[in-house]
Amino acid sequence: MTRTVRVTADGVPLATDVHLPPPGPAEGPYPAVVIRTPYGRRAHRGEARAWAARGFAAIVQDVRGRYGSGGRWRPYAHEAADGAATLRWIRERAWSDGRIVAAGSSYAAYCALVTVIGDPNTPGGAEAPPDAVVAAVPALGTAETARDPSGVERLLGRAGWWAAHGDRADSDPDALDRRLGHDPDLLRHLPVAELPVRLGRTLPSWPGIWGSARADLVVRRAPGARTPLLAIGGTHDPFAADTIALWRAWGGPARLVLGPWGHRLTRDPGPGARPEHRVDLGALTVAWARAVCAGRPPEGRTGAVAVAGTPYWYPATAVTDTPARRIPLTGGPLDGTLLYGADFRADPEHPVRSDDLRADPGRADRALFVTAPLTHDLHLLGNASAELRGTADTPAADWFVRIVAVDPSGRAEPVAVGSARTARPPGTRSTVTVPLGPLARVIPRGTRLRTEIAGHHFPAHARNPHTGQDPVTATRLLPSRRALRADGCALLLPVARPRPDGTRPDLSEEISA
Repeated sequence: MTRTVRVTADGVPLATDVHLPPPGPAEGPYPAVVIRTPYGRRAHRGEARAWAARGFAAIVQDVRGRYGSGGRWRPYAHEAADGAATLRWIRERAWSDGRIVAAGSSYAAYCALVTVIGDPNTPGGAEAPPDAVVAAVPALGTAETARDPSGVERLLGRAGWWAAHGDRADSDPDALDRRLGHDPDLLRHLPVAELPVRLGRTLPSWPGIWGSARADLVVRRAPGARTPLLAIGGTHDPFAADTIALWRAWGGPARLVLGPWGHRLTRDPGPGARPEHRVDLGALTVAWARAVCAGRPPEGRTGAVAVAGTPYWYPATAVTDTPARRIPLTGGPLDGTLLYGADFRADPEHPVRSDDLRADPGRADRALFVTAPLTHDLHLLGNASAELRGTADTPAADWFVRIVAVDPSGRAEPVAVGSARTARPPGTRSTVTVPLGPLARVIPRGTRLRTEIAGHHFPAHARNPHTGQDPVTATRLLPSRRALRADGCALLLPVARPRPDGTRPDLSEEISA
């Protein structure tokens, strides 16, 4: 019951696999689920067959310019129009009952979303949108994936993605790792804009990902949507904050499932994940889609979030409703101490590395605060941030805050990291707020919290040259001296109360009802 066809969008043939339910009592027509992907439609055959076995026609399509589809691959450029053409084609088939669920993960989630809201770069919504949309760990746009909310450039993740998938008809997932094996300093070379030269590949789209500031266009258009949404994310995923923002802004009924997972969700469990967090996301999604297609769309904005380190799931609204508690980095309820670095030197030639959690008192490249061992478990559920009071002697500066949990044996585990970018006259003392994203975990008693404040977080993020030049095109680097007022620095943590009753909600009921 599977065949490959060509769907034409603006004259371009798009390779499309159609998986129909096996013969049985229900002879059709069927509701359809459509997945548009740049990662190869054949990789989704197991998922498509699972949908078909549950009574859906499963449509999996290579996006324009990828694998079996014609045209030129330009990330994020054609997905709204090509998605709309695919929806029209589906509704014209004899096996379609007209009801369509658009689904996808990562880039494919963007494809699904813009079939609902239309092209975020142009006014107006989508024509005849799908009846429901599933967006898992959504990568919401070029600038949104390339930059933190602060505007700081995400270097390693974007270099890896573009080396693997950019400006080519297929994928080479290990491309960047192979090049780093030959040239370990690959990402240190300047300017960042010339990375394709060092990769030995033609990547004409590479400069364009840095050409505009983050605008969160999909989230801005979300309030106009009326289609039911199921948003699925992980608190260890780089796009966790985007997933929550999408769910929160969505104009129609919206459900959120947020677990202690990375970008591959349940296949990528993070620290503190428990057996109770091994959710069958496929069954959950099918139950939700059936409810929507049956004309019983779940109303309101609800869902569930797992708290790592516990077996519990909390109402999703706790992620946005838990107030942040201001905790000074020195003294305060956690008995914090500044170990060193009230004055430190942020030198882009010798940046603080994102892949090194060691704390070396001999370093002069960061400030380091540490708490006494926690006297009780610390439950964190919601959005965290840091508040810094200090100066930089350069007109441009990035500020990174990284929280690390150190257990009694000395093992270090990252808890949160965030960035802020400032452009102020040198020596201006000011307060800088650094978003740290959503947290949903328990820090066990006996743990020390170590907070690092630095000017770089490389290679995860590009180095700020401190000259005021664009970090993507800069070739000259300057050190930046920072001075912190320790008594003016604090963490704003969403400290939550433990569940008093020890009960766990039925996720199927939470999401589908």
